[in-house]
Amino acid sequence: MAQYFDVHPDNPQARLLKQAVGLLERGGVLAVPTDSSYALACHLDDKVAADKLRQIRSVDEKHHLTLLCRDLSELSNYARVDNRQYRLLKLATPGAYTFILEATKEVPRRVSHPQRKTIGLRVPDHRVLQELLALHGAPLLATTLIPPNESEALNDASEIRERYQHQLAGVIGAGACPSQPTTVIDLTPMGTGGDAVVVREGRGSVSALGL
Repeated sequence: MAQYFDVHPDNPQARLLKQAVGLLERGGVLAVPTDSSYALACHLDDKVAADKLRQIRSVDEKHHLTLLCRDLSELSNYARVDNRQYRLLKLATPGAYTFILEATKEVPRRVSHPQRKTIGLRVPDHRVLQELLALHGAPLLATTLIPPNESEALNDASEIRERYQHQLAGVIGAGACPSQPTTVIDLTPMGTGGDAVVVREGRGSVSALGL
């Protein structure tokens, strides 16, 4: 049965988030609120948890998973970032953007794209998730919580708990999230002199980044 954490969206209770971190450290998969929609998240270094995350979402190893990072300095430990890429990242973070970048050796090979060796990274603009990341002390491996054979991300914590109570270790409820997914931008062409490519236009403004 998934444990439910009812936290305040602007002033989350640290004791509840510490309990949620304990579930992550024991290999649990959580549903967490973000600035775009609810997401599934687990410990980056736990293979069993990562496999379960993919299983719940019904995606294979070619589906780009995302690292949720606290800030740009943490992001740069897990992705190769040049000066052009960094300037664009600085404009967009924190915010509802996911960036595809070349993974560093800090990223386990089993969670990066098998052919491209890339990973999705983002710095969310959500108080509860930022507090959770700070207490965890490292990025979380994540994917948008879209049920198999559906196209819309889930947005209601109570519904998530009801539908996934036997698959998730916990659900962090902090009110409804925006229903739009993140904007996904592939920055890898910039590493060879090309331009960023908008893969999916979502909640994050493309024009604000000059794309």
